[in-house]
Amino acid sequence: MTVAGLIELNALEAAERLQNGEFSAVELVEAYLGQIRRHDPAILAYLRVSEENARLEAEAIDAAPDRPPLGGLPAAVKDVLVTEGIVTTCASRMLENYRPIYTATCIRQMRRAGMIILGKTNMDEFAMGSSTENSAFGPTHNPWDLDRVPGGSSGGSAAAVAAREALWALGSDTGGSIRQPAAFCGVVGLKPTYGSVSRYGLVAFASSFDQVGPITRTVSDAALMLRHLVGKDPRDSTSIAYPKEILIPEDRDLSGLRIGVIRELVGEGIDAGVMAVFDQTVKNLAIAGAEIVESSLPHAEYALPAYYILAPAEASANLARFDGVRYGLRAAGAAGITEMYETTRSRGFGDEVKRRIMLGTYALSSGYYDAYYGRSQKVRTLIVEDFQKAFGAADLLISPTAPTTAFRLGEKTGDPLTMYMSDICTIPVNLAGLPAISIPAGLSDGLPVGLQIIGPAFSENRLLAAARGAELAIGFDAAPPLGEVS
Repeated sequence: MTVAGLIELNALEAAERLQNGEFSAVELVEAYLGQIRRHDPAILAYLRVSEENARLEAEAIDAAPDRPPLGGLPAAVKDVLVTEGIVTTCASRMLENYRPIYTATCIRQMRRAGMIILGKTNMDEFAMGSSTENSAFGPTHNPWDLDRVPGGSSGGSAAAVAAREALWALGSDTGGSIRQPAAFCGVVGLKPTYGSVSRYGLVAFASSFDQVGPITRTVSDAALMLRHLVGKDPRDSTSIAYPKEILIPEDRDLSGLRIGVIRELVGEGIDAGVMAVFDQTVKNLAIAGAEIVESSLPHAEYALPAYYILAPAEASANLARFDGVRYGLRAAGAAGITEMYETTRSRGFGDEVKRRIMLGTYALSSGYYDAYYGRSQKVRTLIVEDFQKAFGAADLLISPTAPTTAFRLGEKTGDPLTMYMSDICTIPVNLAGLPAISIPAGLSDGLPVGLQIIGPAFSENRLLAAARGAELAIGFDAAPPLGEVS
């Protein structure tokens, strides 16, 4: 099979053909390494590529008498997940040379299933951002238009999958950081139910929001990867034994499903081009058998301000550990420990991380805790209740994944509030801890638009089945204009 043929296979197809001996794990890995060499100098999806390790792992899988279920399938990993002996930076100068002494649970699960780690992908520093422009090592470029952002904070993972530089990838989602870049890059991004995937080894941003999940080319591939990620982990007290096996969705229509369009997420603030694609998608879902109803999240307008108090507050506490004492950067020449703390954190953190630490510290400070943090927790409860009521009248809810298509590099970096608005459709899901998926819905002016589908807690099988039906109804088959591979 040609290199072009290999990199166009989805994970389900590649796994079946590897098991049948149609090609080797080494051939598949080399095809992706070649794609990385060709295109990543312009895209910058990866912070580091583990060529030698990937080849050795592929050779070992080819030589083994029994191939693991996903043996030989190459994956990329967001650089917020620690890997023993491999530098893990969180795209920050603070951890520029940090080599962890342990490996994240989800990566160990991937390796147990036979996946091969191609490398660590670029991201917004400490997962704080919506464009992957906050990386200390330079921004990732969107494969659809190199002058545009790939979204964030998992922009490197989404760009790698879109550019065929990885078969699939892991990201993390705190306020939309899997779904929004998936939408911008025209791929599938799944945020699982909070607690269903272990966070052990995920460098914490906001611990009550963070969740690891897959970025893939198809809905079925997302289900396949998720199947090997879920489960209780004794190292993560918030992880939960998933109640059912994750199933690969069958090809079927949407008959019998009642799908609610969230009124508050399809009005003001959503670009006309995005709405045009979304409206056509709703018609396609109805043709495929879904009953379309109107749903409401009355407190959704408060989700963004509540999130940008709660998440920075948790970040302020979590990032206090980066003080130059135990690991990571330590500023030299400081006259005393206080100056060492200040100098280390000033040099090590970028502007966006500093901004969020200051916001969070202020919200938690004496005299302001109840006025800001306490009230935001009450908003969070109201949004949870909104979703519960909405799911009483609909099986699943939908909205655009993002209010715009990918914007130009540098377009919003000078206006943090405008940047934060990129997450208005995704943040309510994280506040409620629910599962949601973004799938490509079409193009607006040549750029991808995502459809977000939201389900109740632990409804991943229903969510994935509906997303597969929507995927078939939409029929999106476009790819970034990267040129032919021989």
